Amino acid sequence: MGSHPDADLHASATGPAAKIVEAHQKEEPLKLYSGWFCPFVQRAWTVLEEKSIPYQYIEVNPYNKPKSLLDLNPRGLVPTLQYDNKPLYESTVICEFLEEAFPTHTPHLLPSDPYDRARTRIWTDFCTTRIIPSFHRLLQFQPMSDKEGLEEARREFLGKWREFAAEMEGEGPFFMGKEPGLIDFVVAPWALRLWVFDHYKEGLGLPAEGKGGEDEATWARFRKWLKAIEERPSLKNTMSEKEHYLPIYQRYADNTAQSELAKATRKGRGVP
Repeated sequence: MGSHPDADLHASATGPAAKIVEAHQKEEPLKLYSGWFCPFVQRAWTVLEEKSIPYQYIEVNPYNKPKSLLDLNPRGLVPTLQYDNKPLYESTVICEFLEEAFPTHTPHLLPSDPYDRARTRIWTDFCTTRIIPSFHRLLQFQPMSDKEGLEEARREFLGKWREFAAEMEGEGPFFMGKEPGLIDFVVAPWALRLWVFDHYKEGLGLPAEGKGGEDEATWARFRKWLKAIEERPSLKNTMSEKEHYLPIYQRYADNTAQSELAKATRKGRGVP
């Protein structure tokens, strides 16, 4: 790690995401204060892209937050949405707000049926309170010499994905069926980052095709969902080049993360 905590944090989006950022620099009433690397940001960002809602993208350095952000959100967390000069934060809240505040923008990500809408909230909560914490527990697991402990952390994480996949409806490919919904966008940023485990924790151990045993049908459904997530333009195009995420995740993998970035992550807020 460099002498300054953000010395190895790339300053801006790269790859496909850089083009999206460039296309959203024009002044707009709706402003998204963002960190290109942040999966919580990507939740809100992909919903804006998916629904083609006009917005201005504003990159925020987590160590040098602009006054404009702190005036809106004294905690300086991203994502923060500025709407009619008023602040909104918490990524899932922002996603639901965008659905309600821009009703003519499609696709609609919340079902009209009250039961399906409630079920959506149950499983978006599962993503936030079960899948994401187990992602970080596996990534931060140390020491690597404790193979039994590492396998337990890996089994726990895969178990959460299996539980999630078992609730998917029909043939999909998305959680609720043929079209993507809020659940997909809430958890997709972490699904798109599963490759980090190949670098730092000897792989994720996701069962290969035909190797899922008695759970093969569930894992087949998960693989179909993951492929659809990886190919969805709003998700694919808000990702930067992998090499620029690596220094950020290295901190967690080494379990030496004492920076502001790491502390915020452990609190489940808007960082990696």
